[in-house]
Amino acid sequence: MSLVNAVLRPVFDFLLAPFAALPPMVPIALVSLLVSILMLLVFKRTSNQPAMARVKQRIHAGIFEIRLFNDDLGAILRAQNRILRANLTYLRHTLWPMVFILPPVVLVMAQLQFHYAYEGLRPGQRALLEVDLARQAGSGERPQVRLDLPAGLRAETGAVWIPGESQLLWRLLAERDGDYELGLEIDGAPRISKTVRVTPKAVRLSPERVDSGFLSQLLYPAEPPLPASSPVRAIRISYPEREVSVLGYRMYWMIPFLVLSIVFAFALRGVFKVTI
Repeated sequence: MSLVNAVLRPVFDFLLAPFAALPPMVPIALVSLLVSILMLLVFKRTSNQPAMARVKQRIHAGIFEIRLFNDDLGAILRAQNRILRANLTYLRHTLWPMVFILPPVVLVMAQLQFHYAYEGLRPGQRALLEVDLARQAGSGERPQVRLDLPAGLRAETGAVWIPGESQLLWRLLAERDGDYELGLEIDGAPRISKTVRVTPKAVRLSPERVDSGFLSQLLYPAEPPLPASSPVRAIRISYPEREVSVLGYRMYWMIPFLVLSIVFAFALRGVFKVTI
């Protein structure tokens, strides 16, 4: 999974860079359109289109029968039974295409999450730096730690050690715009780094750097994984969460993305001659 993320990160950075200064809904809508086209093409190639068309005809016939014989309870029940069985058959026909559609869509959404779910820090804004240690590395005793900050970031507090959580905390102050990399050395282990971005633009942000486990990399693909030998389990920066504006309403970016993807798919199904 780390290798997949290493390939996808620069690809999405390049594709989304022209829209960084625009309202997030512009690239979200464009990506939704591209995803809907991708879903239609894959669905058409991997589904049994003639069989699905026949099933839809049976469903429509059942609905028409209910309307036609609305005073005949027996006919209505038989039609409903046929509609139910046809719907189950239709569902079965859609399962195989989902095997090919869902993985790439999940990967796209995982990348978009770290472009549009968070806002970069602003000059004068504070953020919490949290470092979770492996239990054996932080088993009650305060570790020896060194935090290196570049010019543009400043630590307003020393390291706060929480032994019960094996966690170190700092409060940082962003002093000016820029892309930064802070460094950590713990108990003489090799130095590890964490990116911090101070910017008003919609760019890739990494609120958490985690280990190389499959699920960790699927959920947090925005930065390379921590070394397996590191005493650090995770490093977090408390970026503010972003909400996008849709017709005056503020909401999580994934809601308009999913809605637009479905709307575009149904609107374009005739253009691509896809039965869905």
